[in-house]
Amino acid sequence: MSSFGAPRSKISYARISQMQLDAIVSRHEMLFSGRLGGARAVLAFTDLTGLNLSGRNLSDADFTGAVIADADLTETCLDNAILFGCDLRRTELSRASLRRADLRGSCLRGARLEGADLFECDLREGLIAEKDHGGNLRFLRHDLGPSEMPAALLTNANLERARMTGVMALQADFSDAILRGARLVRANLRQANFSGAILEGADLSGANLSGANFASAVLIGTRMEMAVTDGADMAGALTDRPQGQALEDLADPFSEIVERHQLWVDTDGREGRPAMLARADVRAARSLAHMRLTALAANRAVFYGLDMTAVKLQGAQLAGADLRGTKLCGADLRGANLFGAKLSNADLRDANLGALLIANDRLLPANCAELVARYADFRGASLDHAALTSADLSYSNFVGASLKGTDFRDATLTGAQIAHSAFRQSRFEGALGVKLLKA
Repeated sequence: MSSFGAPRSKISYARISQMQLDAIVSRHEMLFSGRLGGARAVLAFTDLTGLNLSGRNLSDADFTGAVIADADLTETCLDNAILFGCDLRRTELSRASLRRADLRGSCLRGARLEGADLFECDLREGLIAEKDHGGNLRFLRHDLGPSEMPAALLTNANLERARMTGVMALQADFSDAILRGARLVRANLRQANFSGAILEGADLSGANLSGANFASAVLIGTRMEMAVTDGADMAGALTDRPQGQALEDLADPFSEIVERHQLWVDTDGREGRPAMLARADVRAARSLAHMRLTALAANRAVFYGLDMTAVKLQGAQLAGADLRGTKLCGADLRGANLFGAKLSNADLRDANLGALLIANDRLLPANCAELVARYADFRGASLDHAALTSADLSYSNFVGASLKGTDFRDATLTGAQIAHSAFRQSRFEGALGVKLLKA
């Protein structure tokens, strides 16, 4: 529980039953929907241990100093809520919305926040004060200290522009999380896992990063002045420095290379010249939207974050390419070779990764074997006959996608959203974590 310091004394928490809580939340939801009889939920200094608030709307509710340990807040809306000094140990907050929530001084030890939205939330240090009978202030402190989130699970959480100065997050899991512009100044992040995380423009100045894992993380514009990085793993991290050949180091200007390639495509190879961009870092191009890049040779190239809307990449060679965070909605990737490519957090809505019809009425399926596309958006995409063997598709969205003859054998599909009616048309022997949506 919690205790007071200076002087230390017990604080009395009002225990709320599930029935009482449901009534309070219902009135809060009535208020937000503009119905008569509504009232804001004020649950300050209450004991909500183990209760269920999943899927409820508690925007702007006041939980100051409440004990919400071991509770279920899956997919709960807590936007702008006051969670100042709360005990959220081991609380289930997966896919919860905590946009601009006040979490100062809260304890999130062992909490699960997979896919949670914590945009601009406040996780800095904090103390709660209240007046005693003599009018003096007393301060609430958790046994585990303020702003603690050791061993918290924040996989794929959105922490963009979150304020986390001084936060204690030892061994916390931030893998695949979005931390653009987050402030982690002087944070204790020893042995934290940031593999695949997006830390563009984040401030880690003075942070303790010893033993942290930044493998394949995005560290573009990230500040690390005076940070302790002893034993930190930076293997494959994407920084401001070009990874591979920079565009300015190519034999010809990039614009000319692309123009010649598009001419080569338009004239069936009679004019122009195919582009050779293997191992090139294309990020400086910013946009390849609507370009005709059929049969592009770009194995292990870096396209991170580019706008590639409706790009034509039929039969392209993109094995091992970094396409994380790219906007590929409506892209034509029929017959493309994406073996081992990185597509986590990519937008592939309405993209075509089906088979390409080539000479003699032969079909060339898209090769997506061993592809890593965690949290990718495949809604409305066509993946007919695509080879996704041994691919990591965890938490990706395939709602409305066409999966006729798609090969998911030995793929990892933990948390992926796939309709049963579409999935039954595919091959999935040995696939892991399959949980189908009802038709």
